[in-house]
Amino acid sequence: MSEPIPLDSGVLPREKGVATRSFAVVIPAFDEAPVIPELIRELKETFKRHGLEGEVLLVDDGSTDGTAELAEREGEGWPPLRVLRHRMNQGKTEALLTAARGTDQEFLVLFDADLQHSTEEIPRLLSELDRGWDMVCGRKVGAYDKRAVSSIYNRLSRRIFQVPVSDLNSIKAFRRKILEEIHLRHDWHRFFVVLAHARGYSATEVDVALHPRRAGVSKYSSPWRVLVGVVDLLSVWFLLLFSRKPLLLFGTVGALLVLAGILVGLVAIWLRLVHGLGFRPLLTLVLLLETVGVTLFGFGLLAEMVAQLREEVDDLRRSRPDGPLGS
Repeated sequence: MSEPIPLDSGVLPREKGVATRSFAVVIPAFDEAPVIPELIRELKETFKRHGLEGEVLLVDDGSTDGTAELAEREGEGWPPLRVLRHRMNQGKTEALLTAARGTDQEFLVLFDADLQHSTEEIPRLLSELDRGWDMVCGRKVGAYDKRAVSSIYNRLSRRIFQVPVSDLNSIKAFRRKILEEIHLRHDWHRFFVVLAHARGYSATEVDVALHPRRAGVSKYSSPWRVLVGVVDLLSVWFLLLFSRKPLLLFGTVGALLVLAGILVGLVAIWLRLVHGLGFRPLLTLVLLLETVGVTLFGFGLLAEMVAQLREEVDDLRRSRPDGPLGS
């Protein structure tokens, strides 16, 4: 992994570095037909203006409004554009993984189809990668309907995971190889930076202008997403904290319960011998504490074996000739 150059070092981004030569713009799209013509037009202009030579992978995520067909028609004769399709809606995470499997470019730019961000942000993100960063995240600037919820989520994430960026859910550019080392579950694209940072990858952020949606409706306005986001955040926290050493959790809790059972047992013996009191509920509590404690410790040992097996499987995946992202 390259060592990032500090942003205040005086080193300017190269006019045309490796990132601007070997990249793919990944655009998940679900029922975005109203904005597709303008999106393709702006992408063409940006590529031409900056002399970009990468790919554009538009992933139609099970659209029913002809998004894929319209994109193919608008992009006809423009070599950088390829349209990939999902038979059904699978979400942004799967769209990202589908695109990553469909390209061998070194860098990926995750971009939104709704044109709330200008395509001119793409070369800006890439120029930061040329400085040596592994991830460059956009920090939204402008009117934002979900600013309050997003702010709480981002503050929690920064505090819990100690990530060096303040906006985890904006457009971003990163090294494709990161996806080979982290496992993204459904909707975990939101935690991409968190998981990558936990693997030691460097990250920075740049301000990106956020514009009002020009057409269509947001696909992320359901209030249930707040609850799902909190649950996912706890899942990621648990995974990062205990997945490599599960016995640390189960073993510690199990040992504490066994110790508590011993202490309660000693109290029961003292009451019986000194005061002649036989308190049966204490005996039941001792049995419960000892049984649960030993069981949890056993779960911890099994979880250690599963964790070891998972690491071996990950090593095998990384050693595949076509890489972990190979189909």
